[in-house]
Amino acid sequence: MKRILPIAALSILTLAGCANTAPYSGDVYRGNQAQTGQSVAYGTVVAVRPVQIQADSRTGNILGGGGGAVIGGLLGSQVGGGSGRQLATVAGALGGAVAGTAAEDRANRINALEMEIRRDDGTDVIVVQSADRQFQAGQRVRLIGSGANLSVAPY
Repeated sequence: MKRILPIAALSILTLAGCANTAPYSGDVYRGNQAQTGQSVAYGTVVAVRPVQIQADSRTGNILGGGGGAVIGGLLGSQVGGGSGRQLATVAGALGGAVAGTAAEDRANRINALEMEIRRDDGTDVIVVQSADRQFQAGQRVRLIGSGANLSVAPY
């Protein structure tokens, strides 16, 4: 039993980091964006700031929280005896659920850039997207799409 716990913990934490982070890239289009017209505006990057995007978990934190609860409960059941063991099991399960959820949330963060861009018409816009491409102040860029579907690409 003690040999299985580390393997189970690693398996659950590995699966917990399975968020789909591709949609946050400026180089990835969603299926409903293919074969549709996209508006294009041009501008200049005014400022760039590194940020993180908290990606949504595909499982709704069930793997992290549930897996942590199971592992915490198993570890807690190894402590004490009688009603003390039951309390330790419950406390371990609760603590494991909190720790597992936090671990899954950390695993689902991706590095991103917050870019302030001054469009050629003089208006400013802020766009946050994955940091899979580097941008710098003064760089000319294309703004593709509009509203919630706006991405930045080099010009």
